[in-house]
Amino acid sequence: MQWAKLHSHARFNLASSGVLNVPGCEFPWNIDNLEITGADKYGHQPLQERIARHCGVAPDCVVAANGTSMANHLAMAALLEPGDEVLIEQPAYGPLVDVAKYLGAHVTRTARTLTNRFTLDLDNVENAITSVTRLIVLSNLHNPSGALIPAQTLRTLAEIGARHGVHILLDEVYLETIFDQRPPFGFAIGQSLETKNPFIITSSLTKMYGLSGLRCGWILAEPELAKRIWRLNDLFGVNAPHPAEQLSVIAFDHLETFRQRARTLLGRNRVLLNSFLDSRHDLGCFRPLAGTVAFPRLLRGDPETFVQKLRDKYETSVVPGRFFDMPDHFRIGIGGDTENLRAGLERLGWALDEFRK
Repeated sequence: MQWAKLHSHARFNLASSGVLNVPGCEFPWNIDNLEITGADKYGHQPLQERIARHCGVAPDCVVAANGTSMANHLAMAALLEPGDEVLIEQPAYGPLVDVAKYLGAHVTRTARTLTNRFTLDLDNVENAITSVTRLIVLSNLHNPSGALIPAQTLRTLAEIGARHGVHILLDEVYLETIFDQRPPFGFAIGQSLETKNPFIITSSLTKMYGLSGLRCGWILAEPELAKRIWRLNDLFGVNAPHPAEQLSVIAFDHLETFRQRARTLLGRNRVLLNSFLDSRHDLGCFRPLAGTVAFPRLLRGDPETFVQKLRDKYETSVVPGRFFDMPDHFRIGIGGDTENLRAGLERLGWALDEFRK
């Protein structure tokens, strides 16, 4: 996160993983209708209802959070004690690993590889569970590759979790970029089991909808666990800023507009990405069907040197693979302005040509 805040910026930014931010002139708000302070206790009731309706769950399963990152922190903090074991995918979004370590957990890994199209190997997952494993942590769509965990895999995973008494934290912040079919939402799949739902889901309006400034995130959990997470948040955030809660309610009431904006943008930009990848024989890359990121592998040469040259000489930034425990890869974001992406990919190609020579 420090790298993202201080070192990712460049004239041509391919490092951002979200959809281009919605400008104020496109947001249907009226400042005269906003209140500075509300009577919220555990959640702003209109926002709780909007999130619950959007996710197809009961309101008492919803915990509002300050973005997906805080949602992940709260969910892990509610479940883990020092010395507990956490099984986390590899590669993984770095803060997922960092939070588990910060909480004193012992981290083990389950591999998702380019060779296997970053699929989740359920035999490896189950074999890695021990008597002290308390939590499995995954992302769907996978960050950084964009790979999808399909519904049947999630159902089998839920059965594994229920069988071993292990919760599964599933970060779904990119999942709603699947536009042409209903995404495999994990909480509903877990609810279909006869046992208690092992899934805990985190997401937000940030990545797909271009509304990062609202910091509207959430956790879906069984009601008793949701209560525990609400109480734990009293140690961290207490209450969310009330104007942001009101603006988030407005966002949910106009979500289809923001969804279509994202669909149009990502449709254009994915064509550019695929055309670029078609032209390269010096990269290996799984091509996700949805999402905002790709995770190519540099087939020759030192990737750290390449990424630095790309930024210094060609004014273009990508995310180094070391942040995902795969230093021979780098992550490209395709959710930004189309012309900026076009120019950034062109410069990425120039840098690869020079690097190869």
